[in-house]
Amino acid sequence: MDVLRPTLIRIGGRVYRKNLVQEQAYQHEEEEDDFLGPSDCTDEPCDAFVVEETEKGFQCRVEVPSPLYKYIIGKKGETKKKLETETRTSISIPKPGVEGEIVITGQHRSGVISARTRIDVLLDSFRKKQPFTHFLSFALNQPDIQEKFLQFKEEVLEKCSKDHGVSSSLFQNPAKLHLTLGTLVLLNEQEIQKACDLLQRCKEDFVNQIAGGQPLTVVVAGVEYMNDDPAMMDVLYAKVHMKDGSDRLQVIADQLAERFVASGLMLKEWDRVKLHATVMNTVFRKDPSAEERNNTMTGRSSFKERESFNGRNILKLFENFYFGEVQLDSVRLSQRFSSDASGYYATSGQLTFS
Repeated sequence: MDVLRPTLIRIGGRVYRKNLVQEQAYQHEEEEDDFLGPSDCTDEPCDAFVVEETEKGFQCRVEVPSPLYKYIIGKKGETKKKLETETRTSISIPKPGVEGEIVITGQHRSGVISARTRIDVLLDSFRKKQPFTHFLSFALNQPDIQEKFLQFKEEVLEKCSKDHGVSSSLFQNPAKLHLTLGTLVLLNEQEIQKACDLLQRCKEDFVNQIAGGQPLTVVVAGVEYMNDDPAMMDVLYAKVHMKDGSDRLQVIADQLAERFVASGLMLKEWDRVKLHATVMNTVFRKDPSAEERNNTMTGRSSFKERESFNGRNILKLFENFYFGEVQLDSVRLSQRFSSDASGYYATSGQLTFS
């Protein structure tokens, strides 16, 4: 790290410098630890959170999902001990699996502020390494679309199965056809509820006005691929556009993503949401239930090596394949690795247009 140009991290609308961190890689996640370097406890910003004065000094509380406790504790408690020593504070952490607050206490306000800031930086860093748990989606699994998708699959296998890497294992589950607006890491029920509440505020703030209280009629037609070489594809997707030629679907998607990114619930991946419906994906070879971020992978992944497929003939023969029209009437907070009665992802919450 360049000492004169330290890494800056945005948390809760404020910008912090990142303290020196030496990370060590361990085979087991529960053994991970970060060691914080020396820092002046008096130079941290202090108005981004509440520090209470008590009879014995000062106190600050921070809500943290229980799966993240171990990153504050560290291997054999070393991270917690180092934080307490360097900031002259005491840090109380709930028992593993028990949802609650981390409480920082100390005789000096500056020490409590420094400890809280360092904890925020640690949590932000490790949260970004977590595999996502939920994603915002438009469901495209209406019966007509599923039928056309199965026709597409049958014809591709009939005409292109001899092409390198092309097999039935590449195809999306028709019951889970969807558009992804963005991915989220929601680690407890409180965070899930926060995302649901934000969806409803978005409905009131801008979705009702853009959608006009009516479903959006969308055409699913044509295929395109993600990477540069059509002979070495990893993802083939169906394209979508509004039947009326407007950009209302894109506007809703972009504004939803912007609002969720601003809330801290979603990481910014693109300047605009890339609206696409994955129809073939090489991650499905090993795990048909896999669900990737839009062209990026976050967190540990078992798909380090993916066998690409030659999609040149698929593009040539099916470039304008018509999957049909669909009425989009809701945005869903979908749970990864799940299914509901219809075969689609289980829904933790949703925003309806009507």
